[in-house]
Amino acid sequence: MEEWTYGVNFLTRTGQLSTDWRQEFILLSDTLGISMLVETLNNHKSHGETESTVLGPFHIANVPHFDNGANICLDGKGEPLWVHGTVRNAKGKAIAGAKLDVWQANEDGFYDVQQKGVQPENNLRGIFTSDKMGRYFFRSAYPRFYPIPYDGTVGDMLKALDRNPNRPAHLHFIVSAPGYETVITHIFTPDCPWLKEDAVFGVKQSLIADFKHVNNPKQAAERSLPNPFRSVEWNFILSKEK
Repeated sequence: MEEWTYGVNFLTRTGQLSTDWRQEFILLSDTLGISMLVETLNNHKSHGETESTVLGPFHIANVPHFDNGANICLDGKGEPLWVHGTVRNAKGKAIAGAKLDVWQANEDGFYDVQQKGVQPENNLRGIFTSDKMGRYFFRSAYPRFYPIPYDGTVGDMLKALDRNPNRPAHLHFIVSAPGYETVITHIFTPDCPWLKEDAVFGVKQSLIADFKHVNNPKQAAERSLPNPFRSVEWNFILSKEK
């Protein structure tokens, strides 16, 4: 009876912690591995399409739309980053007008919604649209690892199990286009020490990107970035809608 009561209270507190910007139940699902299990069962890729991974608890709707080349790093923190690539189908055809919803944590390891009044609103978030050649590009900051929120019920569980709360450094993407299946995914940095110990089991080998160091004043000036900077090319391949 005591265990049952504790379990009910645990779930009740999980619900009470959930708000518009913090979804403790999604976090619980993520850290139990349920989110990745459901994602894997429902999103099998067989023709080289971009693999998906967990949504995470910090995605928000109705963020600003930006022109390609815009800078979403509003707090000016972190190593400057140029992100670029294409959106194509499995046959290599460019997909024009694809929407890329992007978000990430800042240099201090927090999402903007975790630091209301500290970070600028919509810091490191935005929606971009691929051009007629399927290209997208924007400025951001080199991502860093961070601990998931562990001041609530999920943290209680992780501490009881002596589990690491860290997520490896990554950028989130939701990529969508008419006639194609939406992909929810990340790209991970290759040098993060937590790649093999992701608290939410979200890392896939195919999603580890090559973030290059660039020391080229001309390129930096063309992209309105300080020199040196980081650069990552990531090409999304979408599946046809079933």
